[in-house]
This record gives sequence, structure tokens and C-alpha cells, in this order.
Amino acid sequence: MHHVSLIIEFLRGRPKVVFWFVALTQAVLWTVIPALFYSAPPGDVPMVLAVGREFLLGSYLGPPLAFWFAEIAFRAAGMFGLYALSQACIVVALWAIFRVGQAVVGTRHAVLGILLMVGIAAFTVPSPAFGPAVLAVPFWALALMYYWRAVGEGRRGSWFLLGVDLGLLLLTHYIGVILVVLLIVFTPLTARGRRALAHPEPWLALLLTVIVVAPHAAWLFQSHVLVLEALNEAAGKSSALWLIGTLVAVHLGLLLLAYLASGFPRGRHERAPEIDRSPVEPAARGFVYFFALAPAFAVLLLVALGERVPQLSMLTSVGSWATLAALAPLVLLSGLAVVLAAGNRVLIYREALVSSSWLALLVAPPVIVVLSLVVVPWTFAKDNRIAQPAVAEARFFADSFQRRTGKPLQYVSGDARLAPLVAMMTPSGPEGRPHVFFAWAPQRSPWATVDDVATQGGVLVWPAEANDAVPADLKTQFPALVPELPRSFARAVQGRLPLIRLGWSVLRPQAQP
Repeated sequence: MHHVSLIIEFLRGRPKVVFWFVALTQAVLWTVIPALFYSAPPGDVPMVLAVGREFLLGSYLGPPLAFWFAEIAFRAAGMFGLYALSQACIVVALWAIFRVGQAVVGTRHAVLGILLMVGIAAFTVPSPAFGPAVLAVPFWALALMYYWRAVGEGRRGSWFLLGVDLGLLLLTHYIGVILVVLLIVFTPLTARGRRALAHPEPWLALLLTVIVVAPHAAWLFQSHVLVLEALNEAAGKSSALWLIGTLVAVHLGLLLLAYLASGFPRGRHERAPEIDRSPVEPAARGFVYFFALAPAFAVLLLVALGERVPQLSMLTSVGSWATLAALAPLVLLSGLAVVLAAGNRVLIYREALVSSSWLALLVAPPVIVVLSLVVVPWTFAKDNRIAQPAVAEARFFADSFQRRTGKPLQYVSGDARLAPLVAMMTPSGPEGRPHVFFAWAPQRSPWATVDDVATQGGVLVWPAEANDAVPADLKTQFPALVPELPRSFARAVQGRLPLIRLGWSVLRPQAQP
């Protein structure tokens, strides 16, 4: 007699419970683990907050919405707020894809698709690093949900939600342009899409999108040189071959689960629990396959075009493809597409092994990250950004400025990585956290100038591991700079790593002797 595991029974009888357990468990893991064990934020979070602190309509990094959200969350709840915001984005995206799956393949198969997404690396390890790429994920997923409701199910009111959502996506990340173009291409290819275009709602939705994006578009018209300069600078960091390899690597966990569930190679009489569904209509099948494959192909085309045409090299940097998080919107429908391709009757062979492997993919990544913080400093002696003593560094520099000038720290500058980190972790004064002046690229920080920093005072920081020399660009910009003795900081787990040595200087306000 074949015994079915408890997980399969839950999947058959309580699929919605399984979905919320999966989504919330992953969110809790990737919120609590970074909040407890990361001593410095991951990825480009310090730079995101340096820009977000100014609440501009745009920056050289692109549209403003993610920077605004990051600043609000950080002011409200610190780093925990940022980590929670990141995981809220992932949960909303999973929910939207689950709702699409319910409409297309039914609830139980939709949950199977969500279970497979645990094996997609883009939604796990890089997700705590909140930024435009992370915030774009839920807006992309919601756009797919609203589009299917509007076109596939004939809910004409969903067009208005789609228009607003696409506007917010474009205010978050320029990757939204790809989805907008794909929606425009796909709609007239289907009979339902052509019928929908005969009504006014799609055109009003397009008008809503334009209205939402208009403030940033006006800023971009005036400041496009900044954005183009940043895109050109980032060009060449990823290639088409690298992107193909990364897309495959991102799906390795999903492919592993699919392979194990297939039971191959299996015996002739080996049995497996069955999860069935009603047949899927061709229009729904085409929708899922198109938006599961077309976004990645579109990006590959852009990158390949940028490689072959030097004048279009900036296309290789659209979306910053050199990060895993940037690929997340492109693979949102991968799990659902695999389930759809598996047929109306999905047989899950060796469910015990599949369940164990799935649980390992859910729990192992955060556990490995924590273990690496303890083990790597003793074994490979390799530095890790999330292990930097950011709070101790920021407090030292802020206190030094306060003691010498009697005023709270207003500006931090110097190194492109250290200055945003120090400013981010500095305790907020009456006027908030310090501003970051981009000494390495002054045109990218229009909220401050060299004269502002010199007049109001600030702290300059730079790495001093190799020598104690002051960077030449800082000497040029601040001739009155007087370097202090480098300051050393220890990590929580030092291991065989050397102490962190930072060069620094206090610029006194000009009003003081």
C-alpha cells in the first residue's frame, strides 16, 4: 500500500495554507536572519539611502520610488524596517503570481508553482538588499495579474489598476519599459486582446501610466545626461554569455526539484501521488509561456545588441544585469511555466526526498550565510561587506565631529563605499542623518557642493589598508584637509583578517577658528 506524505495531503486539502506558510516562512527567515546577524547592510543599500535621504524626483541611479520607500522604512524602523520591506515585496509578488496561477491552472497547481520558486535564487539570498530591483518585483507581478484579469477574464475595471501599477513600476526601475513593450506586443496577438482594444479602458489605462510617470519624465528630460553617463559607465559589466549562465544558475534549485519529482530513473511499478487539474485553455497557456520566456529573451537581445554596436553599449547596463536581484522580475513565471508544462496530472515521485530537498532550499541559504560570517574569517580570511562594524565606525566619526565642533555631523564624503555607509549608520540629529557629498562624482549629488561641505563642516573617510596617503581628489577639492591618524576597527568575528584601517579628517565649519 502506498502511503502519501503529510505535505502532499496538505497540498491536496489545504493548498492556500501551504502557500501562506511558504511565503511567510521565507519572509521571516530573510527578515530575522539579516536583522540579527548582519552588522552592515548588504548590496548597495547605503547608496540607496544616501540618495533617498534627499527625496528627489530622480537621480543618476534612475527613478525615485525605491529610494523614497527605503528612506521612509529606515526612518520608521531602521534596518529591520528595510529588511521587512524587502520581504514584503517578495510576499506580494508571490501572492500575485499565485493569483495568476489560480486563474490559469487552479489552486493546487498554483501552489506547486510557488513551491518551485523557492528554488530560484533571485528570490532568496539577494532579497534583503532593498533597492529598485527588489521593489520592481511586486509591481511586475501585479501588472501580470491585472493584465490577465483585464484581458483573460474580461474584467475591464482592472485596466485602470494596471495603468497605475505600470506607472509605479516605471517610477521604480527602467526595466518596466521592457514589460510595457511586451504587453503592447502581446495584446494584439490574441483574439481577447484585440477585443479589449476596442473598448476605451486600455487607452485610459495608458493615459494613467503617463500621468503617474510625468513628474519623473519631466526631471529626466532636464537631467538625462546624468542617467546616460551612469549607463555608459556601467556598460560592459555583463555580457550575453554571462547573462545566459546566470539565468541557468538562478534556476538550478527549481531544476533540481523538478528532476527529483519526476522520479527519473524510476522502476516500472513505482507509484506516486497525483495532483490533477482541469485542462488549461490555449489563451492562458500562451500568456504564461510568453511572459515566462519573452522578458529574458528581450534582455538578452538588448545586451547582445549593445555588445555588437558600440554606440549602443549603454543597453548592456539597462537594469544592472550584473546582480541576481535584477533578474528576479524576469523569472517570476518560471515555476508556473514548469507546472503548466508538466500536464494536467502531476505525479510527484519520491515525495520524501522532494520534501527534504525543498526544505533544504528554503532553510539552507540563510543558515549558510550565518555560518559564513563565522567560518570564512578563520578559513579563507576573506572580507565580507555584511560583517563590517558599520555602527562602531559611524559613531566614532560622528562623535569626533561633535566633540570638536559642538555641532551634529552634517556632511560625510570621501570613499564611494564608506561615506554612504557611515552616513547611513550615524545617529540622526535635529536635521536628520548627514548628507553624503559624492566627492568621487560631484555632479551626481546636486543637493550639496564642495562649498557647502567646507562651510558647514563634515567628515571625510577613506580606506587606509595599504598606506596612509590622502586620496588625491580629496586634496584637490578640500585644500584645508588635515588627515588624522588612521583609525582601526575590529569585526565581531575577526579571525585571520587584519583590522579595518580607515583614514579620516574632520573639516571644521568655517565660522569656527
